[in-house]
Amino acid sequence: MRWKKLGQLYRPESVHPKLASHAANPLAVLLGGDIYRVFFSGRDKQNRSSVGFVDVDIIRREVVYVHDQPVFEHGSESSFYSHGVSIGNCYEADGHRYILFMGWQCPPSGHWRGDIGRLVLEPDLSLRIDGDKPFMPTDDTDPISLSYPWVIERENGGYQMWYGSTVNWDAGNGEMLHVIKHAASIDGHRWQRNGLAVPYSLGIAQAFSRPSVVGNQHDGYHMWFSYRSGSGEKYRIGYAYSRSGETWEPRLDEAGIDVSPSGWDSEMIEYPFIFDHKDQRLMLYNGNGYGQTGFGMAVLTNE
Repeated sequence: MRWKKLGQLYRPESVHPKLASHAANPLAVLLGGDIYRVFFSGRDKQNRSSVGFVDVDIIRREVVYVHDQPVFEHGSESSFYSHGVSIGNCYEADGHRYILFMGWQCPPSGHWRGDIGRLVLEPDLSLRIDGDKPFMPTDDTDPISLSYPWVIERENGGYQMWYGSTVNWDAGNGEMLHVIKHAASIDGHRWQRNGLAVPYSLGIAQAFSRPSVVGNQHDGYHMWFSYRSGSGEKYRIGYAYSRSGETWEPRLDEAGIDVSPSGWDSEMIEYPFIFDHKDQRLMLYNGNGYGQTGFGMAVLTNE
């Protein structure tokens, strides 16, 4: 299993003060044919992220439209997303489409932290917040910080979610311990948190982010995610496998993708988004600078 890189698709331009840099956490929604709307998190000069988008022809690997306005902005100082919005994926429940996101807060006297919020994706593909309070806040199970949710619907009903949770800001080696946990829901609205999903290893894989999951309960589930080792390396993309979706076996050496020898993704690769199009499994991902150099695409091969 190997990912063949198809190149950089979009390098962000400063199209708006709220989208002055970065195109992180790409999320692809099919418009029709081979055209996808790729939402992403861009930043202003204060590093607060808002959501923008470009339209991409996946087959021609070409950006066909760049939207010059944010479609959803970070909130006020008192909101749970005051300093940014990092989007996950899109799922449907009760005939509505939703996008969960990590809402960033950077209090002046404390460490940054996150809660999970929910956006409604309207039929015209505009976005609106689904309530002013976190959809999934920190609690006794996840008391420090939450991140990067990913949701899929089961074939026989119900939903699964994988999300990030901070155990501590420093695991003793100068790197945070931020793990991927599992949650389940009958209706897509109310969730039961089930604890650790992907085992971690200090000094090998301990700072996880942006799980991206494909598969089903018959053939098993495949997860790609970004992670840091805790040994000073920048983000890499890892892989794990699960029969149920609840407990996972990390297989970091089977990720099938790594940094390039040079160029836009030579220092780090992160924030994968996996989707299928015309019998091909594709990955959108970010490179250097946490999305500062935009996003590219790779295709899964059997080589």
